[in-house]
Amino acid sequence: MSATDDYDFKKTPEQTPPEPSSTKESIGSEPVWTYRGYQLRASEFNTAMVHLFRAEVNRANIWRQRLDTTTNWAVITTFAVLSIAFTQTSSHFVIALNLLLVTFFLFIEARRYRYYELWSYRIRLMETDFFAAMLVPPFQPSPDWAEALAEHLLHPHFPISTWEALGRRLRRNYLWIYAIILAAWIARLWLVPTPTSDWLEIIDRASVGQLDGRWVLLITLTFFLIVLGFSMYTIGLQESAGEVLPRFGGMDEIFPKAGKSAEKLRAWFRPSRKRPQLLTFIITDNAKAVAERILKEMGRGVTGLSGKGMYTDQSLTVLMCALTVTEVPNMKAVVHAEDPNAFMIVSPAQEVFGKGFMPLGVSD
Repeated sequence: MSATDDYDFKKTPEQTPPEPSSTKESIGSEPVWTYRGYQLRASEFNTAMVHLFRAEVNRANIWRQRLDTTTNWAVITTFAVLSIAFTQTSSHFVIALNLLLVTFFLFIEARRYRYYELWSYRIRLMETDFFAAMLVPPFQPSPDWAEALAEHLLHPHFPISTWEALGRRLRRNYLWIYAIILAAWIARLWLVPTPTSDWLEIIDRASVGQLDGRWVLLITLTFFLIVLGFSMYTIGLQESAGEVLPRFGGMDEIFPKAGKSAEKLRAWFRPSRKRPQLLTFIITDNAKAVAERILKEMGRGVTGLSGKGMYTDQSLTVLMCALTVTEVPNMKAVVHAEDPNAFMIVSPAQEVFGKGFMPLGVSD
């Protein structure tokens, strides 16, 4: 089985005109898209993909709106606090409370951003590996795109880390809010109740209860330096599918003046980890029927190994088959249909090369 056998796109009657008398019969009976035993016509498969794409776009839009909502909370809270912070009767401590509240909003928004990236990853994968391929005949999507999408649907996981999500939202929105809070706090100490140029008086005004103003200044400035350093540290994290960068092509062609540093400017539109690959051993008394069904319905190669049951002292055939993680349920159903008493072992494989998997001559 070749790397593209899972996605066998046959020519439709419109692409290969048959005899006039058989046109209607061909359109109604011949499947043009086969995928692991399923037979779909191109219109059926494309319709399903369009509906999936619309659903993922809608999900992403909902979470994008939730991101805006959290930012609005931070902005409204900040300006509400600042509107009362410069009155004679207010304390500059309310600004510190607002600082903690904005930080809490930042963590909420980072969590929401990870969910947004979950749906954005799927959208980007369909755009680059399915819809883009449809626009350039002949229609040849990447051999493993459907497997990557299927695995993500079955085993969803966040495409970016919490650190990257925090850093991205911090740089995009919250650094400016923090800057406004810092400027307002300094202005509050300087101007209220009356303007002063005496540094000792500013320190005295910074005091909070029994806590000396020097410690308050040190703690506050340290906090802002940590925030700024964290935003700079996370710049190099580029796993987000939301990055507006091309799916294919070298960075030296896109950023010719950037040199080697441009290689860091890339987004992982597919997970950086490889999709789990497995090795299956099947011990059954009906090896021939099971093997034929695997070959026919799953399109996977099967190897028969000679074995002997030490308890029964009988010779038997052990079937060996390499799979990806999304094919295990299908394999269990196939084996159970032929031999409910079969014994099936699924173990992880470090690498699988050859037809149907990574080509043997291709290196990462």
